Amino acid sequence: MKKTFTSPRSFLLPLFLLFFIQACNEFRSAEKEKISVNAEMKRVPDLTKETVSETVAVPAGTTDTMIQRATSLDTADYNKRMLELSNHDSKGKWPVKGPYPLPGALLPYNRIVAFYGNLYSKRMGILGELPKNEMLKKLQGEVAKWQAADTTLPVIPALHYIATTAQGSAGADGKHRLRMPSKQIDTIMKWAKEISAQVFLDIQVAHSTVNAEVPVLAAYLKLPNVHLGIDPEFSLKNGDVPGTRIGSFDQTDINFTIDYLADIVRKNNLPPKILVIHRFTQGMITGYEKIKKIPEVQVVIDMDGWGSKILKKSTWVRYIYQEPVQFTGFKLFYKNDRKKNAAGLYTPEELLKFTPKPIYIQYQ
Repeated sequence: MKKTFTSPRSFLLPLFLLFFIQACNEFRSAEKEKISVNAEMKRVPDLTKETVSETVAVPAGTTDTMIQRATSLDTADYNKRMLELSNHDSKGKWPVKGPYPLPGALLPYNRIVAFYGNLYSKRMGILGELPKNEMLKKLQGEVAKWQAADTTLPVIPALHYIATTAQGSAGADGKHRLRMPSKQIDTIMKWAKEISAQVFLDIQVAHSTVNAEVPVLAAYLKLPNVHLGIDPEFSLKNGDVPGTRIGSFDQTDINFTIDYLADIVRKNNLPPKILVIHRFTQGMITGYEKIKKIPEVQVVIDMDGWGSKILKKSTWVRYIYQEPVQFTGFKLFYKNDRKKNAAGLYTPEELLKFTPKPIYIQYQ
């Protein structure tokens, strides 16, 4: 459903128009398939070793090593891992300066491999495209591939569910967004439990705001294995219809979300939450250097565009590498990345050569 990418300057406009038109067509196709649910409704600190201790809730399915880290944080080990994740960036942009996370943090101690989608549409991602058992088996297969490619980090599965979807129609309140019924989210929670997976709930605010939409998911975000995703593409602040223009979040939107998650972590004595923010153009995130870095929340900027390997890497360099926040993610499109692209999808081995190494991998 995403658009993408930039190449040399002389090709910017033609490429943008091409991918924008393709994405708009796909969005309209997805709109037809959606079922109405109205009725159901870190510069890393100096390498000195110290231990930070705190008692926190530990997500189900954690390993003994993860449980140990839930009560203590070896900062020297953390620094070493962040440096390795940066691929020893020669320009010094990575790793990013920032505070140590609370004990129990998933990153940088694990790599997360997620399937993305919505149960009402087969066009919005692999999560809703395949029957449950087939989908979970395929996800576990991708997890195994990543684990084989990098044995230094445990790889854990995740289900990334679009809990609020942008809509072409305005709806009764004129917000152009539809909140999924709780029974759908409960289904995702049940599936995740079967494979000890993390859950990400994704929000497409359309004409609403993160201030209005994030609190709707509070009951789920209080659970230790539930995290959040927000999608600037579908944040339309000027009244445009979703799918006709690429939206944006600024640091105020993002920092509200970070503060909200941090408050949940503190009040419920939880390990840090992960916030995934999608990005594939420069304008999708403004004020990146003012995005908060705090111990309670770990921020992942997810490179969320489709196209050839060359175009995807170009976008990675321009908007992920050049504008560092904290951690990085990379989305792979089973269908769109393969369109007129004989090289196919990036492999785990190829992506591990990127600077920095993506620690969150999403398949759509």
